[in-house]
Amino acid sequence: MTIPPDIEIAQSAKLKPITEIAAGLGLNEDDIELYGKYKAKINPSVLKDRKDKPDGKIIVVTAVTPTKSGEGKTTMAVGLAQAMGQLGKKNIVVLRQPSLGPVFGIKGGAAGGGYAQVLPMEDINIHFTGDLHAITCAHDLLTSLMENHVFRGNKLDIDLKSVMWKRVLDIESRALRKIVVGLGDKNGGVPYETGFEITTASEIAAIHAISSDLMDCKRRMGEITVAYNSKGEAVKAKEIGGVGAMAILMKEAVKPNLVQTLENTPAIIHGGPFANIAHGCPSLAAIKTALKLSPYVILEPGFGADLGMEKFLNIASRAGGLKPDLVVVVATIKALKRHAGVKYRDLKESNPEKVKEGLPILANEVDNARKHGLRVVVCMNHFYTDDPKEIDVVLNWAKEEGVPAAFTDTVLKGGPGGTELAELVLKEVEKGSDFHHLYPLDMPVEEKIRTIATNMYKVADIELSAGARSDLRKIIKLGADKMPICMAKTPLSLTDNDSILGMPPEGYVLPIVRLKPSTGVGFIVAYCGDISTMPAHPSKPAANDMDIDEDGVIKGLS
Repeated sequence: MTIPPDIEIAQSAKLKPITEIAAGLGLNEDDIELYGKYKAKINPSVLKDRKDKPDGKIIVVTAVTPTKSGEGKTTMAVGLAQAMGQLGKKNIVVLRQPSLGPVFGIKGGAAGGGYAQVLPMEDINIHFTGDLHAITCAHDLLTSLMENHVFRGNKLDIDLKSVMWKRVLDIESRALRKIVVGLGDKNGGVPYETGFEITTASEIAAIHAISSDLMDCKRRMGEITVAYNSKGEAVKAKEIGGVGAMAILMKEAVKPNLVQTLENTPAIIHGGPFANIAHGCPSLAAIKTALKLSPYVILEPGFGADLGMEKFLNIASRAGGLKPDLVVVVATIKALKRHAGVKYRDLKESNPEKVKEGLPILANEVDNARKHGLRVVVCMNHFYTDDPKEIDVVLNWAKEEGVPAAFTDTVLKGGPGGTELAELVLKEVEKGSDFHHLYPLDMPVEEKIRTIATNMYKVADIELSAGARSDLRKIIKLGADKMPICMAKTPLSLTDNDSILGMPPEGYVLPIVRLKPSTGVGFIVAYCGDISTMPAHPSKPAANDMDIDEDGVIKGLS
């Protein structure tokens, strides 16, 4: 069965005015700020006024370690929200904001797919309400103030060879990964090597997603470690100055964005740090607001359970005092076959044996959720190429393991295609959970990293490079060793090598090449191999297929 392109489905949908969506959540015109007819910011007073109201239940939608084609996690989160709406269950789906880099690069749109989308799709993907622009400006303002400080005499004794703060841009560009600035005349600044990262790799993007409000955002930005001085001591943003100006730029960006799904159920889209280099979760402000407005909150962290889910459970939930109730693990038949070594060109061919060989990757993510005391439901994203014999392999495995499982057709059918999954989720979420974190904060840094790697990735051990051990000594000297760990790792493998599919080889040791204290957001980034913070365009960027006509109708965005 074929369906129209995503953008055509989105453009033919009947949207309700966002004021109606807000009213359905008990919000009046003073509670929201309109961004046109179909988008709105939710005022911080909404959360403050409802601080004593009981929270709803958190349903985390995650996935197996994805293949390069993705497994439809966002689509499943939106589809589940629509399906629960079909059952008359009030809910809010909370998603991350798309970055322009991947939208114009390899990914295209990031608002769901088929008949499970959030709308207005074009606006959400392109600029939205300007949050990422605000983050970009705040980040680069700090960069310029730091460089001006050095040019004006460098009273803080900043060592230009140990500057950690680069520039950011929300467009992919490999040529900007490493640059040299200050090459003009005597008024052109001081020369030093630096570079660009993509905006969603900025620590301010992570701060935006973990702050409780504007003042918390301002405080955290002041704690950013920008560089080290010649004595190896940290130089913080608040010492350089301009934190108040940065907060002014973030004033509107900290407010959650309210939109709707294709079936007019409410959606909040806010926060978007990358999950392979940051914590990859929607903002705590968005999640906490949703929890006060609805009995069920469907939440989607980035990438697979080994990255986004783990970071939500051990970083964001800890920072926000949240207690998740249930995890939905999304998988596909094609992903299981791919993790068993089937080549992309052969994925459409029926191969039950390879599906069976790929099941350990699904079992691992189920185990990862259970390690945190959470109940699990498996969701199989149904494709027309799935053979009933392949489906039986998964369902029989799930039955033997005692894991509720359902195949869904929300891409083709919208909410009605996901009601079986919704019924399972509603049944399981009422059974309660025993949520707990994977490690205590006072555990030594190396042991925290080892705990994540051996439990979540199932590698045999970790090995810190000489550079990482030097970084660790510096972190301990700074007194920053009690923060949680944020693993920076390829999303396509449980190892540091994206060519290793399925479970890691026996005895595999995960290399940790660098440690970075992100003192503003409040975690230590552990780099597993060479991780780029500025993506690059593929041979055929998605932007090449996009266009707009004289009536303002956008084409090619999917």
